[in-house]
Amino acid sequence: METNRSRIEFYQENQYYPQERTTQEIEEIIKNIRLELYNRGLFCGAEVIYSELKALKIRPLPSVRTIGRILARHGLTHGRTGYY
Repeated sequence: METNRSRIEFYQENQYYPQERTTQEIEEIIKNIRLELYNRGLFCGAEVIYSELKALKIRPLPSVRTIGRILARHGLTHGRTGYY
């Protein structure tokens, strides 16, 4: 490893820098899909929501893990529809 390179340059070259956060619009779409599935009595986990987003051709398509984080951030996990 070259000694003259900064850490930032190293991380950028090796893609270890954080990606941009998912847009608010996509987060709202994820929340709406989750609540719609829940209200219809269907499975409403991150993988199912990912499939719905893919079918709707949403771009950029967040990963299943990112969808799970968004659901957790908004208290929409474990069958709950919001904070208690």
